[in-house]
Amino acid sequence: MTWHLGRLAPFDLETTGQDPQEARIVEAYVGYVGGGLNPIDRDPLLVDPGVEVPAEAAAIHGYTTEHLRKHGTPADAAVWIIATAVADAVNERIPLVGHRISYDLTVLSRELARHDLPSLEEMTAHTGGLAGAVIDTYLLSKHVDPWRRRVSDEQGPHTLKTCAQVFKVGWADEDAHGARYDALVAARVAWRTGALAHLPREQRPRLSGRSDNRHLFDDLAVGLPDLYAAQQRWAAEQAASYQEWLHSPKAGEKRNPTAVISGEWPIQAAPTPAS
Repeated sequence: MTWHLGRLAPFDLETTGQDPQEARIVEAYVGYVGGGLNPIDRDPLLVDPGVEVPAEAAAIHGYTTEHLRKHGTPADAAVWIIATAVADAVNERIPLVGHRISYDLTVLSRELARHDLPSLEEMTAHTGGLAGAVIDTYLLSKHVDPWRRRVSDEQGPHTLKTCAQVFKVGWADEDAHGARYDALVAARVAWRTGALAHLPREQRPRLSGRSDNRHLFDDLAVGLPDLYAAQQRWAAEQAASYQEWLHSPKAGEKRNPTAVISGEWPIQAAPTPAS
């Protein structure tokens, strides 16, 4: 069975910020879809992060500090619930699916360490860990359509919304930026890219770009272990390319000659403490 026809575990977090090393979880979703079985559609878990939720983060996902203190599960208990659900999927060799999932897995890893809980690596070591059990729709999209342009100043070329529109899986602005909605859309994007990869090349749609890149879907028509290894390689290559651009005059006002972009995937290492 090809991977897109098997069971998938949509996973997403809403958090307090953009830095995965510092962000705290405010909402989480882990479910199961596909594989010819009934979906398992759990309610998202609200989390009291134990810190103030910045206004800019609340404006995106809608959860204020006051709301989470009243309705959220305390962070230490919630992080263990989330990690257990993630580890259960991995240990059953059901791939986690998300958009920019390395952000979510890094946030979860830092939260586990913050609360002195076992790491994801420890929780899944007996079944081989995360290797072969993670699918990142952001990486898949960038690989098969590398020259896609921004939709607008506000909407980037490989945001989840753009991917949903390009791969025709549906999108509703009013439902977006909730953990459940974003996770399930990512799973639909993953299914669609996998389905296209298993079509004859001439039947695949021509996406944006300077040339016909339909052959790039061939790299998705592989087993999960090979897809995992390819995503690790693509993440490193894309990070190196972005870092090189930031160091160059081409970046204009965004130029940063000292920028360091991590290419680690699916979990970024914790920062080294200053000596």
